[in-house]
Amino acid sequence: MLGLLKPIKGRWACLPLGCRFYHRQKDIAAGKINVRRHGRVPVFQSKMAQAAAMILPVATHFSCHSPLIVCDSWFGNNGLWKPLNAAEPSIHLLSRLRSSTVLYAEPADAARTAKGRPRKYGDRCGSVTELATSLRAQAQKYTAQLYGKAREIRAYDQVCLLKTLRCPVRVVWVFRKTQWVAFFTTDLTLSVTQIIEYYGARWKIEAGFKEIKQEIGSARSQNRTADAVTNHLHFCLLATTLTWIYADRITADPKRRHIVKGRTSFAFSDVRKLIADEALSDHFLGLWPHLCQPPHKSFTQMLMRMVA
Repeated sequence: MLGLLKPIKGRWACLPLGCRFYHRQKDIAAGKINVRRHGRVPVFQSKMAQAAAMILPVATHFSCHSPLIVCDSWFGNNGLWKPLNAAEPSIHLLSRLRSSTVLYAEPADAARTAKGRPRKYGDRCGSVTELATSLRAQAQKYTAQLYGKAREIRAYDQVCLLKTLRCPVRVVWVFRKTQWVAFFTTDLTLSVTQIIEYYGARWKIEAGFKEIKQEIGSARSQNRTADAVTNHLHFCLLATTLTWIYADRITADPKRRHIVKGRTSFAFSDVRKLIADEALSDHFLGLWPHLCQPPHKSFTQMLMRMVA
């Protein structure tokens, strides 16, 4: 799923923009009925190709800025970076580094009289795990907004070269008492705090799946064909995006229906309930002053009661 991470009234939210179903190549070659679209067997695409196919059309709408793609470590390699790097405008990547990844220093400027082609990479700095051990003592304190709270963290950043991406990246190690995690981004202008906060906002993508399945009702779909399932999911994605847009446009913050310890911001279900209450109110029917049916039998009212 591809979504837009946007801060809405002090909290991050994921606005779904598109999705793809991945089918194995052997299932497509066998022509199984659950992989067909409009009666036709699709052309096989890898997960990286599907992700790039969703990102590139959306990136054309950001002509003034370079979009930043936040993804997990599985997508943080050259399989996704290569098509994104060749796009116009340029697209940056932010992901988590695997502990076994080897980092290299930037090459020193070679003398003009040196023979051979210039070096692409400098000396080997070590693996991410090795550097985490040696750099822990040099970590500094930062304050970042994570999961609705201002948290104090210890982190260290360094610009290195990745052979998997063949470009310089800014690597940030975040240290806890006994554990650590490393992030990287191709956008060298981002600060340490921004890198940590943006990757922390990626969790809203996972929360978005729960909202689409449980709050909107995608998991309760009873469609029997692949086309019907796809169409129903697209309507669920659209409903989720419109719900977050409504939450961003209203003046007051929605009230929490259920009090949760340690959480003060509203939830997606609170916005959905607010929309249902507004649709069932009397002034909402003023949009259709010439209804053929009485208000208590209107299709809109019955539909919104089902949603609520």
